[in-house]
Amino acid sequence: MDQAPGSPQGPQDAQSLPTCYRHPDRDTGIRCTRCERPICPECMVSASVGFQCPECVRNGSGTGHAPSATTPRTLAGGTITADPRLLTKILIGINLAVFLVGQIRPSFVDHLVLVGKWPPAPFVATEGVAEGQWYLLFTSMFAHQAVWHIGFNMLSLWWLGGPLEAVLGRVRYLALYIVSGLAGSALTYVLAAPSSGSLGASGAIFGLFGATAVLMRRLNRDMRPIIALLVINLIFTFGMSNIAWQAHIGGLVAGVVIGYAMVHAPRERRSLIQYGVCAAVLVVVVVMTLIRTSQLI
Repeated sequence: MDQAPGSPQGPQDAQSLPTCYRHPDRDTGIRCTRCERPICPECMVSASVGFQCPECVRNGSGTGHAPSATTPRTLAGGTITADPRLLTKILIGINLAVFLVGQIRPSFVDHLVLVGKWPPAPFVATEGVAEGQWYLLFTSMFAHQAVWHIGFNMLSLWWLGGPLEAVLGRVRYLALYIVSGLAGSALTYVLAAPSSGSLGASGAIFGLFGATAVLMRRLNRDMRPIIALLVINLIFTFGMSNIAWQAHIGGLVAGVVIGYAMVHAPRERRSLIQYGVCAAVLVVVVVMTLIRTSQLI
C-alpha cells in the first residue's frame, strides 16, 4: 500500500512587482492606460497612447488585435477558468466516492487493486495484469482502504493540485495526473512481487510533486521548501513497510519529465511538445507492461 506522507505547499505569492491580471505568475510594470490594470507583454495591445488591456480593446474604442487573439492563457498555454481548482475537486470527489463504496462493500476494492498475477503458484492464475486485466493499472489509482491513507493523499492532492491546475490548465493538468499515475503503476507492476497488491493515488500525487518542483524552478521561486518536503516524503517511502515505493518513484520521474515539457515548451510548438511528451511516457508505460507480462505468462 502506497501513501504520500507529506503535503507540500503551493508556490509562494510574494512579488516585488504587480502581476498581470490575466497571468498571475508574471510580474509586470506596465498598466492599461484606460483601466490601469497591470498587463504583461503578451496581453498589452498597442493604442494611440501607451498600451491597453484586451478587455478595454474589446469593449472600448482602442485599436489592436482581434478579440480571438487575446484569449487569456496560463503559463503553460491552458485556458484561464473561473474555478481553477474544479478538476482537483472532481478528482478528490472520485477518490472519496470509491473509498466510501469500499467501506460499505469491502469486496468492491478487491476488484480495483493492482496485482500482477493471482493466485500465486502452484495455483493457476486467473486474475491480474498478466492475465489481461490492464485496467488495474488505472483503477488502483483511485482505490484506498485505510482512512489515514486516503487522508494523506487527498490533502496532498488539494495542496499540490490546485496551484498546478491553475498554471497548467485543466486538460494539461489531467494529462499530467493520469500519465504520472500510470507510470507509477507500471513500475510497480514491473518491480514488485507479482502476487502483491498495490493501491492508492500516490503515484499520481508524486507526479504532481515533480511537476511542482519544475514549475517553481521555472518561476525562480525558492526551491528549499519543495526539496525539503520531497526528501521527507522519500524518507517515509523507503523507511516504512507496506509502501509501494515503485509507484512513488515512477510517478515522480514521469511528473518531472511531463512538467518540464509543460512549462518549458516554446510557444509556437507548445501543444505538440506537451502532448507529445505525454504520449511518449504512455508508450514507455505500455512497453514496460508488455515486457513484464511476457515474463509472467
